[in-house]
Amino acid sequence: MLKNKLILQEARQLRDWLVAIRRKIHQHPETAFQEKNTSELICSELSRMNIPFIRGIGSTGVMAHIGDPSMPHLPVVALRADIDALPVQEETGLSFSSKIPGVMHACGHDGHTAMLLGAARILSGMDIAETGCVRLLFQPAEEGKGGARSMIKDGCLKNVGLIFGGHIDTHFPVGQIAVQEGLICAYADGFHMEILGKGGHAARPHEACDALVAACHFVTGVQSLLTRKINPLQPSVISIGQMLAGTTHNAIAEKAVLKGTVRTTDRETRSRVFLELEQLRKGIETIFGVQCNLKFNNAYPPVINTPEATQVARLAAKAVTGPEAVIPYPVPSLGGEDFSFYLEHVPGCFVRFGAAKDQAENPPAHSSRFDFNEGVLVTGTSFFTACALNALEYLQKKTWQCL
Repeated sequence: MLKNKLILQEARQLRDWLVAIRRKIHQHPETAFQEKNTSELICSELSRMNIPFIRGIGSTGVMAHIGDPSMPHLPVVALRADIDALPVQEETGLSFSSKIPGVMHACGHDGHTAMLLGAARILSGMDIAETGCVRLLFQPAEEGKGGARSMIKDGCLKNVGLIFGGHIDTHFPVGQIAVQEGLICAYADGFHMEILGKGGHAARPHEACDALVAACHFVTGVQSLLTRKINPLQPSVISIGQMLAGTTHNAIAEKAVLKGTVRTTDRETRSRVFLELEQLRKGIETIFGVQCNLKFNNAYPPVINTPEATQVARLAAKAVTGPEAVIPYPVPSLGGEDFSFYLEHVPGCFVRFGAAKDQAENPPAHSSRFDFNEGVLVTGTSFFTACALNALEYLQKKTWQCL
C-alpha cells in the first residue's frame, strides 16, 4: 500500500512536466507512420532518463526497456501507448493548438504518450532488475492503419507475459478508471462500395443510370437493414463516412464511391451484417440498373481482456485511485482499437481513464474540438506504474486471488 501511495505522490509531482510533454506533442501532431518528430521527442526524453531504447520498431515506433529483457528466468511486462494523430483541422482554440494544418491529436494519443513517459520516469528510479523487465511500446498508426501489427512483426512481444494499455475517455470524471474483463471494443470492419452507372444530361435522366441516386438509396437502405434485419439486442452500427459522386451540376453521375465502417460485438451478428449488405447491393443493382462492387476490409478484431490481466489491472487501479473509483464498463464500446492484435498473442488488459472536463459539453473523440482534463495524466501515469510492478509480481508468484 505504501508503495502505491508513493507512486501516486510521485505522479502528482510530475504533473507540470506531464502537461508540458502532452502540449508539446499536441502542437506537432503526425498521422499514421509519419510520427518521426514524435518519436524523436520520445527518444530524447528516454535518453534523459538513461533508459535504453530502439528506434524504428513498426516503422516509426519506439521500444524501450527498464530492466534486462535478456534474462530468461525473469518476466517481461509490456506497457503500450499510441502516438499518432488524425487528419482533422483543430478548432479547439487552445493556446497550444496544433501548428500543423489539417492534423490534430483528436483522440488523446498525446496524453497516452505523456502517461507512458511519466511511468517510465518513475519506474527508472526504482530497482526492479531482480524482479523483471518492463517493456515500453510507443506505437505508431493506431488510427486505422493497424500499427500494432507492424510492432508485433518487429518482435515487440518477444518473451512478454502480460501487456497493458489504456485510453482517455471523457465520458467519465477524472480519477475514475474503467476496468472490465471480456469484450471491451468491437469488431471494426471497413467497406468500400463502387457504383457504376451511365452518365447523361441532367435534363434527360431517362437516358442514363444515375449512380448518385443509387448511392443515396444504398445509404438509406443501410439504416433500414440495421433496424429490421439485425437483432436489436446485439449492438451494431454501420456508418458511411464518405460519398463521392458526379463531376458537375448538370450531368448525371456515372460513378459513386461510398466508404464506411461496420461495428459489431459478436461473430454471428457480424456475419449477418455482411450478408445483408451483400443482399442490399444486389437489390440496388436490380432496381437502378447499375453495377455495384462491394469490398470488405477486415480491419481490427475485438479487444477481449483476459481474466488474469484484468485482475492485475483492477488491483493496480484500486491501489492508486481507491476502490470506489474503479468502475466497470457500462457496455462494450463500438470503437475499434488495434490493441486487439496484441491480445491475439499475449494476455492483457485495456482500460479507460476518466478525463471529462468541468464544463457542460465534452466534444467527442475524433471531433475538431476534442480536448480532455489534463488531470488524467496523473491517473494514467500512476496506473501504468502500479500495473507494471503488480504484473511483474504476479508473473513471478502467480498466487494472486481475484478481488
